[in-house]
Amino acid sequence: MKSRWPSRLWIVRHGESAGNVARDLAHASGLGRIDIAERDVDVPLSELGKVQARALGHWFAGRPATERPEVVLTSPYLRAVQTASLVRDAHGLAGDEVPHCVDERLREREFGILDRLTSFGIKEHYPEQAAFRAAMGKFYHRPPGGESWCDVILRLRSALDTLSLHHAERRVLIVGHQVVVLCLRYLLENLSEAEILDIDAAGDVANCGVTEYRFDPREGADGALRLDVYNFIAPLKEAGAPVTSAPDAAVAAR
Repeated sequence: MKSRWPSRLWIVRHGESAGNVARDLAHASGLGRIDIAERDVDVPLSELGKVQARALGHWFAGRPATERPEVVLTSPYLRAVQTASLVRDAHGLAGDEVPHCVDERLREREFGILDRLTSFGIKEHYPEQAAFRAAMGKFYHRPPGGESWCDVILRLRSALDTLSLHHAERRVLIVGHQVVVLCLRYLLENLSEAEILDIDAAGDVANCGVTEYRFDPREGADGALRLDVYNFIAPLKEAGAPVTSAPDAAVAAR
């Protein structure tokens, strides 16, 4: 039976970014706005983020070539593209000719008018949005000009269709963002709102943390992807790279 799914799927959050560092500094200082000069799409990895991405690449490189990614899909955001490139540089892919496809549907959730604001800043400048979010919940709340989790899920449904159409029975690495990792779990495992929010509440997705699925022909009538590990940080620990999991800079109202 030919599968419509990849044989193996790794979903990875990018390494620590300069935005993560700036967000932590703003929160620690009680500031309302996060000090980042670039557009969110242009925020690079921090030096620690580069160390984490190389550690992930070395972990993949330690596997046989037949167990490494043979397709790479990334968010267009610089921090995700850099993470994938450093994995490649560390010989973590199945070969030198592994295609790298940038897909805008894997981008970070858009925050609209709440972009660059900490939780303090949202309450100060947009108290009505803080109230709306409290009433609606993070799954459905859409800030003006931004996206809800449901909006992200809508575009990811399309991305999964493309994955099935073009990359069935292949080993695929996706490099994206925290909410992208969570929303893909929601879709692939047919979770409820309550189930995915419980997973989110249990802890942030680690930078370069690995979520891995394998195709299981015994799942359902046509087979399905089965979760092997979630938020797996052994690749970083094995390399002695510090583990970080702070939300991205614009993620105050996640």
